Amino acid sequence: MTFGFTPSTAASTTDPSAAAAIPDPAQSPTRLLEPAEWSTAEIPLLRNPREVVSGLHARHRPTPATAVVAVLDQEERVRASASFARRSSVADGWVFRNALLAQLRRVIPHDLRRRTPVRTAVLLYCRDGDGLWTPEDGAWMWGLRDACTLHGLRCGAYITLTREGWQVLGEGRAGRRPSAGSRPEDLAEVETPPPRMGGVASELLRRVAAR
Repeated sequence: MTFGFTPSTAASTTDPSAAAAIPDPAQSPTRLLEPAEWSTAEIPLLRNPREVVSGLHARHRPTPATAVVAVLDQEERVRASASFARRSSVADGWVFRNALLAQLRRVIPHDLRRRTPVRTAVLLYCRDGDGLWTPEDGAWMWGLRDACTLHGLRCGAYITLTREGWQVLGEGRAGRRPSAGSRPEDLAEVETPPPRMGGVASELLRRVAAR
């Protein structure tokens, strides 16, 4: 599998006249993040991206043109998630931002009163084509970053899910399963429950959390 931010082959054309044509503004992606901008945005790395991807895939079973936005806590557990189909025909970050923000407001309270965000939003987008960066991905990145700012969350990973598998764009981490065409795994097997502790360990954690 090829990694990186090379333009997707799904967006290329073999028609020489098409390359010279003037793009239609109504169909051109606007408000997007270029790969270099995303790479320098200090997006927090997922400790176990396959577990996150498999969990969201098992929960929502996305098909192409479906976005899954999830909010993770500090232990990388899913606190809320929602899936929805892309409805706009134009890849516009502002439109995607509004769609993501509407879903976040529906499933989890905002954290705007906190000085520093403690929860992180990640976005899994299932689409056709390969897993390489496209202008559509750039629009989703713009939308995710802006929605997180407006909801008081940290902007987390952007993940594509295609027939080839999944890929965390900007990190170079990827896997073949799950993919857009694979059967979802059992959610109970995918998500690891937090360790159970008691006695002195639990008391120490309680005191640290109370500070």
